[in-house]
Amino acid sequence: MSSEHEAVIQVLASISEIDAAAWDRNANPDPATRNPSVSHAFLKALEDAGTVCVRTGWQPQHLVLMAASGEIGGCMPLYAKSHSKGEYVFDYGWADAYERAGGAYYPKLLSAVPFTPVPGPRLLVHDGPDREERLSLLAAGAVQLVDRHDCSSLHVNFLTEHEWQALARLGFLQRTDQQFHWRNDGYRTFDDFLASLASRKRKTIRKERREALADGLEIEWVRGADITERHWDAMYAFYMDTGSRKWGRPYLNRAFFSTLGEAMADDCLLILARTGDEYVAGALNLVGGDCLYGRYWGALEHHPCLHFEICYYQAINFAIAHGLARIEAGAQGEHKLARGYMPTPTYSAHFIPNPSFRRAVADYLEDERRYVERAREALARYGPYRKGNGGAPSDRAPIDEDND
Repeated sequence: MSSEHEAVIQVLASISEIDAAAWDRNANPDPATRNPSVSHAFLKALEDAGTVCVRTGWQPQHLVLMAASGEIGGCMPLYAKSHSKGEYVFDYGWADAYERAGGAYYPKLLSAVPFTPVPGPRLLVHDGPDREERLSLLAAGAVQLVDRHDCSSLHVNFLTEHEWQALARLGFLQRTDQQFHWRNDGYRTFDDFLASLASRKRKTIRKERREALADGLEIEWVRGADITERHWDAMYAFYMDTGSRKWGRPYLNRAFFSTLGEAMADDCLLILARTGDEYVAGALNLVGGDCLYGRYWGALEHHPCLHFEICYYQAINFAIAHGLARIEAGAQGEHKLARGYMPTPTYSAHFIPNPSFRRAVADYLEDERRYVERAREALARYGPYRKGNGGAPSDRAPIDEDND
């Protein structure tokens, strides 16, 4: 694929075919806002472990924009999908409607981070005067690939708002959803954070923290070179427990965790609970430039409120201690609201070439966007913060679910 400006789009069957530094220069040009989920190391760990490949329904089709000078001007993580699992932006209804109408919804193309609902850039372009042009060229290359592979559609999930608006101008349909994120309002301690909450919410959180550790559990933060294979064994066991209950068939294998640790240990934070020498629960987080990204959680024993302690309160402690601006705690979960995590919009964009199907999806998305916006506004009114501190307190709290 080429453009009138002599740039050429290359399609790679594996991310290992591109130099890591060249990819990361486009994926994370600003270290202050670095997102580890789009780094070369993270995406390569998924492929090297065999969790992302043709066999699992994730065929890499990564795009690389080569300038006439030979410089890599942009990249795009892209996959040909034979199903819709592991995406967290659900299009099963679209697939059913398309196939009932006589079409084949799969294969489709997806730009996303596999099994990882972390918002971030998808059209990876480094800074420069022609940045927007390079972004458009990558998008055009992905659209051409839809026709080349006879795909039903192209989906770009959890992209930035800027990319979302740019793709809309190129004819993509816009979709919204929400996650629950915590923001650091200059807190120096966890008590500073509690002071920003309504009194009843403060009391509830203190009670939950006491209950979580009432059985004598101890909490550890393990990061970087301190993470051993024993820690990864424990984390994989926790992940399998949660994955088996929620999805039936977990997406990741044991090899991924070791591969991740070898490739980017300094970006990994394990928050673990133990009894004596035995680990009983834990969560894997990724540490970015200004953000802590909560990923996988699990427990081999049930302890009241332990999920809240490990995934939310310990994460807040870490973010405050390290001066991080926010925590993104993953997909779904209105129970996060009572713990100080506020509803935050997320974005996806969708290219559908079939005119009739496009019109039907466009009508649906128009209604869905209005609903999501109203729901987010309603949830924000039930936030735990005192007036003037991020939201108004409410006499009614959402239902707590000790699950993520």
